[in-house]
Amino acid sequence: MAQQIITVDTVRLDVDAGADPPAVINYLAGALGEAGRTTDPSDLIEGALAREAKSATGLPGGIAIPHARAESVTEASLAMARLAPKVDFGAPDGPADIVFLIAAPAGGASEHMKLLSSLARALVRPDFVADLRSAETPERIVELVDGAINPPPKKPAAPAAEAAPAAAAAAPAAPEPAVSDKPSIVAITACPTGIAHTYMAADALKYAAERAGVEFHVETQGSSATTPFDPKVISDAGAVIFATDVGVKGKDRFAGKPVIASGVKRAINEPDKMIAEAVAAANDPHAARVAGGEGGGVGEAAPTGGGVGLGGQTRQALMTGVSYMIPFVAAGGLLMALGFLLAGYEIGKSTLDPGGSLSDGAYIALHNTITNLPDAGLKTYLGAVSFAVGSAALNLAVPVLAAYISFAIADRPGIAPGFVAGLVSVAIGANFLGALLGGLIAGVACLWIARIPLPQWARGLQPVVIIPLLGSAIVGGLLYIVLGRPLSWLMDQLNDGLNSMSGGSAVVLGIVLGLMMCFDLGGPLNKSAYLFATAGIASASAGEAQYQIMAAVMCAGMVPPLAMALSTVLRPGLYSNPEKENGKAAWLLGASFISEGAIPFAATDPLRVIPSTMLGGAVTGALCMAFGVELRAPHGGVFVFFAMNNWGLFLVALVAGTVVAALAVTAAKQFWKPTAKSDDAAQPQTVAA
Repeated sequence: MAQQIITVDTVRLDVDAGADPPAVINYLAGALGEAGRTTDPSDLIEGALAREAKSATGLPGGIAIPHARAESVTEASLAMARLAPKVDFGAPDGPADIVFLIAAPAGGASEHMKLLSSLARALVRPDFVADLRSAETPERIVELVDGAINPPPKKPAAPAAEAAPAAAAAAPAAPEPAVSDKPSIVAITACPTGIAHTYMAADALKYAAERAGVEFHVETQGSSATTPFDPKVISDAGAVIFATDVGVKGKDRFAGKPVIASGVKRAINEPDKMIAEAVAAANDPHAARVAGGEGGGVGEAAPTGGGVGLGGQTRQALMTGVSYMIPFVAAGGLLMALGFLLAGYEIGKSTLDPGGSLSDGAYIALHNTITNLPDAGLKTYLGAVSFAVGSAALNLAVPVLAAYISFAIADRPGIAPGFVAGLVSVAIGANFLGALLGGLIAGVACLWIARIPLPQWARGLQPVVIIPLLGSAIVGGLLYIVLGRPLSWLMDQLNDGLNSMSGGSAVVLGIVLGLMMCFDLGGPLNKSAYLFATAGIASASAGEAQYQIMAAVMCAGMVPPLAMALSTVLRPGLYSNPEKENGKAAWLLGASFISEGAIPFAATDPLRVIPSTMLGGAVTGALCMAFGVELRAPHGGVFVFFAMNNWGLFLVALVAGTVVAALAVTAAKQFWKPTAKSDDAAQPQTVAA
């Protein structure tokens, strides 16, 4: 039986649902709540706003498709509004008058995802959209949507034997089909949630290919089951399009193919241009190509309007390395902090002889701890084990950083040379600076090696022997012979500078770190400040300065969600019911050092929320450095007070920054009402990575 994901109760025609996307999302989520499709509309609203903050959901033609998965959604559902007046959802051609809120269960089954993707595909058909605009009743809307997502089965063609023999004899012979000089194009589409944009991009490219007379095949790597290309389809293709916001699964299948790469939204907005670029690339011997080798990465970026430039690729590679490194730092640092709790701070001193390093190994650290600590009982023993295991995990942080920077550039063949770069960086004293540079060098070297033409018999050795061997030799040699001494000198200067900081210089650094932590709430600047702090405490030479920086970074990162939670308590009338619910959750998120707890507030009101929280973060960072608070754990918020030298002053700095930020944002909301145009312009318009 066909699934009914939209009903007349969830359709609103010619309504004023508000002046901005958050208001419309609130309106439609309320309709789904009234219809019993979600047990908690605020949960759905939070998810949809978070998705909106990553990338605007407006589409060409006056359409918007905000969407989210949520635990509160009982079954895959749609709410639709035809708006009067229109609302700007960030589409390139203007505001939207047709808005579908797509709600999927958090663990939505594949059949639900297929229904939702069918709607997304229908929205790229002009006739379907025209019918939605002309429909006079909610019942007609339901009929149209149901027809799009549950089309009737096609009738089988009449058997050839039933055709009239005389007519067949009289009919002239069909002409031979003309041979097209245009190549076959294949495409991969994928968006972060895999619900809508994945399938809309696929169909937009398909219709553009039909208009251009190009043979076209697409593989959608979304929430629905993925059907991989037949190898012959890939073999016959002249070029490949990667319209993705996430990694491509099985990229190595396309090694050597000319490639056009962009975010998924460009395929929706400019499908004809992308098809034309792919056709041109297929006939261009100098076009960017998918690198050879197992899991090869993409070659030089094609100069397209939606492509990712060199700076963007470098930033993505660095952020990939940081994202893989953080779990090692968090796990290792927290285990070491637990060791301090159980066995005291002396445990760190007893494991290392003068001039030693954490890389001496977990077993030696454990042995030295038990040997050197007098009267080591069970508690001390467990603390030593925890500290030793944490040390072993933390030792991997720098090699993992370099390995996955290289992986982001050259895919799997770059991992081994990247690890080598990280290990050599530790050995020569370059530490995280060496890992950053070494990972980039390893990735570029592996990508270059992958492009070297080899005979067929050697192709199988390329990803598992040739690339790791030559890549490791190149990056290791450069670090040891050329870059080692300068990078080691830079690290020494950085450490000396940090250790000599006092008074005003330390306060200034705390202000800068606080501003960075509160600017983009988990974005590149936030992650850069966090990397700076965690790399410092992961170093064997970590001292008071590094521990103070870690305290300032964590304390400032806790301010945004706590400040928004406090503001919703101080002036609840300034916030909607969903925002007040988000404020309740933000208390725990902030206390746990999860800055992202403030994203729902910043996404809907960035001009007033972000500067206010930055002000509070700067106050907190400055006070932490001025107080000399030290922290030996890289994560945990209030739950790692045992790893601080003075948790009372840490709390003073945290409360001061939280109060300042809460008062600032409350005053901004009370006395400054930015125009709708300003708010819309501030909405993030970038494609989610």
